Amino acid sequence: MIVDAPLKRYMRPGIVHFKAYPVESGTGPIIETLVKLAEDAFFAVVEVGWMKDPRVRDEARHILEQSHLEVAYAMQPALFSQKLSLCALDPQAHRKAVNQAKNCIREACQLGARWVRLPSGKDPGPEKREAAKKILVETILELREFAKDFGDPLLTLKVFDRSVDKEALVGPAQDALDVAQAVRRHYPEFGLVVDLSHFPLLRESPEEVIPQLRDYLVHAHIGNCYIKNRCHAAYGDLQPRFGFPGSEIDVQEVRQFFRLLLDQGFLNPETRPVVSAEVRPLVLGERSELIVANAKRVFEEAWALA
Repeated sequence: MIVDAPLKRYMRPGIVHFKAYPVESGTGPIIETLVKLAEDAFFAVVEVGWMKDPRVRDEARHILEQSHLEVAYAMQPALFSQKLSLCALDPQAHRKAVNQAKNCIREACQLGARWVRLPSGKDPGPEKREAAKKILVETILELREFAKDFGDPLLTLKVFDRSVDKEALVGPAQDALDVAQAVRRHYPEFGLVVDLSHFPLLRESPEEVIPQLRDYLVHAHIGNCYIKNRCHAAYGDLQPRFGFPGSEIDVQEVRQFFRLLLDQGFLNPETRPVVSAEVRPLVLGERSELIVANAKRVFEEAWALA
């Protein structure tokens, strides 16, 4: 066993709402599904996304306040669905992405979010990569100034894959490190979010990357991916349930990740960082409630066995 202490002594377990109950479009049964997660005392944090209707956001805010859940807001649903990139080289495309990001920060404020997750946007290729990283750094700092008037949430940059699915600038560990170092010079609280499911997609190992990014790591996601067959419906960065046949992540991999994060001092009783499950029903017959139960079991089993 890792330590003779409950999981919650070392982390605040969370769940990504819009994946567990797919409402990434910003519409659908947002309130009904949010209530289900808010009623589950296992989770200390819920990660929400785009909610197009202000009345829905208002009702969601009251639910979150009543349940004593901490809130993170993810920009991915709004940005990905509109093919927007915060590192776009074209000025018009970049400004459109920044404007949407600012709208997301307004929504996050309305929902009482403590953290806001940003994706970098698309990788433009090796010849233009340094220019894109410079634009991304400037964009994060612009959004940081904007966010000061909207609850001043902590901005975090989530690391995605480069070549399989999201084709993101950030991206491989070195690019994540370059951006984090540049932003930290002006914004010391800024940090990165890594996802266990993205290491296979990036062809990197947690054992190599986590020590490299440790000083900039603020939160972690634990998801799953499938990369064995390009023709499979689950191929790519689609976050299937843990243990999905042929997939990359199950109890053993989560156990090893917990152990690594403990050894690196990331999981600790003082700061108890957010570690969120990011999985969803993906194929015919899968139910959200069972996927959520699966994630909780995997967290608890991995912690007990590590």
